[in-house]
Amino acid sequence: MKRETLGRLLDCIEAKRRVVLITDLDSGEQRLLERGESGNETERANVEMALRLDRPILGESERGTRLFYQPFNPPLRMILVGAVHIAQPLSTMATLAGYEVILVDPRSRFAAAERFPGVRLVDQWPDEALRALELDARSAVVTLTHDPKLDEPALGMALRSDAFFIGCLGSKKTHASRLGRLAKLGFTDRELQRLRGPVGLPIGSQSPAEIAISVLAQVTQALRRPSSVASSPAHAS
Repeated sequence: MKRETLGRLLDCIEAKRRVVLITDLDSGEQRLLERGESGNETERANVEMALRLDRPILGESERGTRLFYQPFNPPLRMILVGAVHIAQPLSTMATLAGYEVILVDPRSRFAAAERFPGVRLVDQWPDEALRALELDARSAVVTLTHDPKLDEPALGMALRSDAFFIGCLGSKKTHASRLGRLAKLGFTDRELQRLRGPVGLPIGSQSPAEIAISVLAQVTQALRRPSSVASSPAHAS
């Protein structure tokens, strides 16, 4: 790899920018393309696919040469707002799925290390915590408290970020009220469409563990199949 290419790749990794190293397997030539960067239509589609799948893929150039697309994605993070009962199985499942889980809750009696072993706990108010975390396109945010004083400051920060998933626990009625309050804060209908609420795929989930499964499934769908039509809510908890 040329020094210039390596230097730019390291810069992208440090800045948490999504980038793909394209290697011509016939000539050995290498170059980098960031997501959305100029290139022909086939290249842009292959870059998008490699980043979405988070694994290398093979393609072909316009000249018919073989191209190897190697993605370099920032680490996956899941930020959970609210140390409630659903957060316990969800944090465990998300960790197994490859996410760094960060639990945000200023209520220390809930966000206790013995309840969430191995999970990074942040006891700041959610808007302060999410601002410091610098959400990126590999971040998922799920609010769980049902308390507007905690959930909505977090949602406001998430809506102003590149987070690929923003979900909210609560009933349809609760979510409608939430949307109304956020609209009064100046968020547009287009921005509010990013919110998945009530969060979770419609699998008939009832228990905390089942709800956690439905939430992680919907996050996975947004990560791997971002063009999929959002499904109906799974539950009305």
